[in-house]
Amino acid sequence: MGFAINRVGVIFGALSAVLGALALATATQSPALAVAPSAAPQMVDDFRLPDQNYLGRQLYRLGDARAVVIITYASGDKAIRAEARAYMDLKAAHSAPGVEFMMLASKIGETRPTVIADAKAVGIDMPILFDYQQIIGESLGVTRAAEVIVIDPRTWTVAYRGAVAGKGGEAWAKQAIEGLVAGRKVSMGANAPRGAVIAFPERAKAASFAKISYARTIAPIIQAKCTGCHQPGGIGPMPLNNYEQIKGFSPMIREVLRTNRMPPYMADQTVGHFLDDDRLSPDQIKTLVHWVEAGAPRGEGEDPLAKIKFQAPEWPLGKPDVIVEIPAAKIPASGVMEYQRPVVKNVMTEGRWMKATTFRVTDRQVVHHILTGVVEGEATEGRTASEAEWGASLGGYGPGRGSNLQPENTGVWVPPSGGIAFQNHYTPYGRETVEKTQMGVYFYPKGQEPKYVLRTFGIFDFTIAIPPGEQFHPEVASVELPRDAILYGLTPHAHHRGGSASVSIRYPDGREEMLLALPRYDFSWQYEYFLKEPLLAPAGSKVITRWTYDNSTRNPANPDPKKLVTWGEQSSEEMLATYFHYRWVDETVADQRPEYDKMLQANLILGVMDDNIDGKLTPPELRGQMGDMLKKYFAMIDTDKDGGIDNKEFTAAQKLMPRRQRPNNNPAAPPPVATGTPAAAQ
Repeated sequence: MGFAINRVGVIFGALSAVLGALALATATQSPALAVAPSAAPQMVDDFRLPDQNYLGRQLYRLGDARAVVIITYASGDKAIRAEARAYMDLKAAHSAPGVEFMMLASKIGETRPTVIADAKAVGIDMPILFDYQQIIGESLGVTRAAEVIVIDPRTWTVAYRGAVAGKGGEAWAKQAIEGLVAGRKVSMGANAPRGAVIAFPERAKAASFAKISYARTIAPIIQAKCTGCHQPGGIGPMPLNNYEQIKGFSPMIREVLRTNRMPPYMADQTVGHFLDDDRLSPDQIKTLVHWVEAGAPRGEGEDPLAKIKFQAPEWPLGKPDVIVEIPAAKIPASGVMEYQRPVVKNVMTEGRWMKATTFRVTDRQVVHHILTGVVEGEATEGRTASEAEWGASLGGYGPGRGSNLQPENTGVWVPPSGGIAFQNHYTPYGRETVEKTQMGVYFYPKGQEPKYVLRTFGIFDFTIAIPPGEQFHPEVASVELPRDAILYGLTPHAHHRGGSASVSIRYPDGREEMLLALPRYDFSWQYEYFLKEPLLAPAGSKVITRWTYDNSTRNPANPDPKKLVTWGEQSSEEMLATYFHYRWVDETVADQRPEYDKMLQANLILGVMDDNIDGKLTPPELRGQMGDMLKKYFAMIDTDKDGGIDNKEFTAAQKLMPRRQRPNNNPAAPPPVATGTPAAAQ
C-alpha cells in the first residue's frame, strides 16, 4: 500500500500545490477536507519502538490524540536541517490540541549518540524512534528522510504524507493537522519529500518473501524461540507445534513482533549482552514478518515440528534434590489478599551449597510473586516470619520467570534444620482457586562446592510519588559499592504502572556505562538478566536504576489514572525495586565478608534519596518519612553548611536517630544483611 501512495504522490504533487489554497478555503465550509485525495487511505498497523531516551512508544496507545505526526529522520540529512524549525513550529502550534509528534529513524547504522547530537544541533526536540529492523519504515512505504506522515487515529489511516510545506509556502502538513484537529475527514494527496534516500535492502528481495521456506527456515526459528512456552504444559496461551497452528496465529505473530511483545525479553538490543538471551535476532524478526506478510506460505518439505512430541517437562532442570511443599492457599474470586508469610520445616540434616531453584505453580494467573528466605528456629504449624528474620535467599518466582540459576562457581549456603520462609503474593482474578506451589532445590555435589558466595541486594525507593495522569514520570535510585565487586545480573521490578527501566554503573572517575535498558517494562514478564561477561565494579562505583511510570489513561493496565500513586505491596500500588546479583572480589566461601553487606546497606538510604546522584541530599530531594525528619534537622546535620548532606554527615546523623527496622510489609527491601548472605557467614 505504501508503494502505491508514493506513486500517487509523484502524479499529484504539482496538482496539490495548485489546489492547496483552494482546499484550505473550502475546508472551513465543508465537513470533509479533500485535496487531491489518495486512491485509498493507507492503513497503519500498530507498532512499538524505543526512542532516543530508551522509552517505548506504541502507536495505538495514542488513540486519544487528534492526530499523530511521524517525520522520517536521518542524521546529517540536509533537508532535515533545513526544515527542523518548521517541524518544531508545527509541533509548538499543535501540541495543545492533542497532536502527537514523533520522528522515525529507519536508516541503517543510526546510533543514539549521533542522533541525539544531531537533533540537538538543529533544535529538534521530539521523540526519535529507532526502527532497528526497518520493518516499520518498510510497512509505511518510507523512501526518504524529511517525509511528514499525518495519521488519523480515528481510523489509523494516513491523511497526508510528503514535504512539510510547498516551496511556494503551501502549508500541506499544517492543513492536514488542522483538519483532523477540527474533527473533519482528511484525505490529501501525497507530495514528494525532499530528504535523501533511505536504503531498505529487504525491499529488493520482496518478490522472494513468498519463497521463504517454512520447513527449513520458519519452523527452526519457532522451535528455538517459541515452543518452549507454546507447547502442552508450557506457559504460552496456545501451542505453536505445527504449520497449521502457526499459520492460524500468523497475523498475531506479526503483531507481537511489531509491538515488541514477543518474545517477552524486554532488553533493548543495543545495550548489553546476556546469558540465556531469549530475543529473536534482527534477521529472525525480519524473516518471520516478511513470511507472514507474504501469506505464511507452506512451501515444500515435511513439517519438522509435526514429528516432535511437545510436552513441557515437569521439572525443567531435572528432578530436584529437595522438593519443598509451600502450604496450599485458597484464593477467593475477588478482593485483595494480604501477603502470606508461611514457614515450612527445613528437612536438611546437613548444610549444602545451593546451585539452583525452580518453582512449579499450579495456577499462574493467581501468583503475583513468591520470595524465599532461610530462618532460624523450629517451623511449627502455622508459624510465619517477617522478612527482617530472613537469612539466605533461595530465589523466587515472578510472572514469566523460569529457574533461579547461580552463576558459575557461585552458590548460596543453606544451613541444616531451621525453616524456609516464604512471602507469597496472590491476586484474585475472578475465579476461586487453590494454589499449591512446589519449590525444587538443587545443590552442588559434595566435594564440588563453589568457590564464591553469590549475594543479592535490592535497590528500593519508598519515596516514589507518581502524579495522576502522568505518562512518563521519572524516578531514580542508586547505591554506592563500599568494596570491589563482581556484578553478575540484574532484576528490575515494578507493578502495573512501570513503564521503562534501566540500570547503569557510574565508576569512581565519573564515567557511566548502561548495563540494561528496558524501553518497555511489562509486569507480566519479570526476568532476571545475567550479564554474559561478569563486570568488575571498583569500590566507590554506584549502581543506578532509572525508571519511568505510566499513570495515564494510555496505560491499559493502570488501575486508577486519577490517583497519586506511592509505594505499596499491592499491584494497585507501585514499587521501584531493582535487584543486582554480585560477589565481593576478596570474598570466598572459605573467607567470607558479611560486614561488606552491612556497609552496602548503610549506603542505601542516601542513594535512594539522592535524585541527581551528586553524593549530597538537598531539601528538594527529601521526601517521605525519612525526608521529613531530615528536613526538620537539616541545618543541624549539614555541619559544613554547604547546603547539602553528604555521606559523612548522613552517617553521623543516623547514629543519633532511633534505630529503624525494615517494615514487615516491605517485599522489596533486603533484610539488615543483604539478601543472599549465607546464614553461616552472619
